[in-house]
Amino acid sequence: MQHNPVIVDIARSPMGRGKAGGALSSLHPADLLRQVMVGVLERNDLDPGSVDDLIMGCVTQSGEQYVPVGRTAWLGAGYPAHVPCTMVERRCGSSQQAVHFAAQGVAAGVYDIVLAGGIESMSRVPMGSALMGADPYGTAFSRQYPDMVGQGVAAELIAARWKISREEMDEYAVRSHQLAEAARASGSLAKEIITIETPEGRVGEDETIRAATTVESLAQLKTPFANDALAARFPEVNWSVTAGNSSQITDGASVALIMSEATAHRLGLQPLARFVAFDVIGDDPLLMLTAPIPATQRVLRKAGLTIDDIDHIEVNEAFASVPLAWQRELKADVERLNPRGGAISLGHPLGASGTRLMGSMVQGLQEGRGRYGLQTMCEAGGLANATIIERL
Repeated sequence: MQHNPVIVDIARSPMGRGKAGGALSSLHPADLLRQVMVGVLERNDLDPGSVDDLIMGCVTQSGEQYVPVGRTAWLGAGYPAHVPCTMVERRCGSSQQAVHFAAQGVAAGVYDIVLAGGIESMSRVPMGSALMGADPYGTAFSRQYPDMVGQGVAAELIAARWKISREEMDEYAVRSHQLAEAARASGSLAKEIITIETPEGRVGEDETIRAATTVESLAQLKTPFANDALAARFPEVNWSVTAGNSSQITDGASVALIMSEATAHRLGLQPLARFVAFDVIGDDPLLMLTAPIPATQRVLRKAGLTIDDIDHIEVNEAFASVPLAWQRELKADVERLNPRGGAISLGHPLGASGTRLMGSMVQGLQEGRGRYGLQTMCEAGGLANATIIERL
C-alpha cells in the first residue's frame, strides 16, 4: 500500500472549438491549464507545496506552448517555485503517458504526490505549426519508409483493410454525439468539468457536442483527403473519412491527482481507482493508427484479464475507423466502448486528450459501479498507450 499509485481526482476544462471565436480561444494555454490545476488542488484541500512533480503533456510545443506550460501555469497560480515540471510529447497520447510516468514514479517510491495532465490550445497554437515546412523524417527514415501518408489517409487505409463502410463511420459519429449529449443532459459530464473563467465570461459546458447530427447530414460532407494521385496509389480505398466522422480540433486542459495510497489515507482523501497494468507499443508507421490493437492485447495479458472483464472502454475517436477496427479485432461489447461519447463529439485537444479520456472512464466506472476500465489511444507514427484501472 505504501507505494501503490492511485487516482484521487481527475478533472478537465470544458472543450472549446479550436478556432478563433471558440469558447476558450481568448485564453493563453497557461491560463487555461492553471485554472484546472487550481480547481483540482482546491477541491481536495491539498497544499500545493506537497506536490512532488508536475508532468504535463503537450504536442505542439511552440509559440505560446514553447516553454513548459505546466510550469508557467503553476507559477501563475502563485504556487511554490520549488515544485518542478516536465512536459511530455507522445503525440495524441501525451497526457496518458504523463499519467503512466506519474504512476510509475509513485510505484518506484520516487514520488508521493504528482499532478499529471495535459494542455492543447489548438486555436492559438495550430496543429503542425511547429513544422514550418521542414522535413520531419530525414533521409534514412525516408529510405526505409518511402510511402508515408498523413493521418487522414491512414484512417482511410484502415477503413479499407477492415472493410468499414462510410455509413458505419457516419453512424458511429452520430452515436458519439448522442451519447455525449445524453451524458451532458443527465449532468454526468458536469462532474468531470471545472468551470473556466474567460474574458468573455464563464464557460462550464462543452462547446463541441452537436446533438442534432444525423447520418443524412454527415452523408453530405466530402472527404478532404482524396486526390487523383492517392486514388491511383490506393485503389482499394473508398475515400469516406470526413470532418464529421473524425475528431474535432479543440482547446482543452485536463489534470489527474495521483499519489500513493498510503499518502491518500494519511491526508483523508478517498482514492477513485488504482492502476492495474500499463503498455506502450509501436506498430506499422504507414497505417499509423493501428497500435491500440496490439497495445490492448498486451495490457490485457499483463493484467491477467480478458476483454470481457472490462466494464468501461475508452478508445480515442481520432477517426471513426480507429475504434471500429479495434472493435472488430477485440470483439468487445460495443455498449462498453466510449459510452459517454468521444473525440468525435467532445473534441481532441491533442496533449490533453489522454487525461480527458481517463477522467471519462473514471466517472463512468463510478456511476456504473463497474470494476475495470481500459483506455487506449492511437498516436502519430504508429504508437499507442494502454492503461487498465480498477475502481476503488
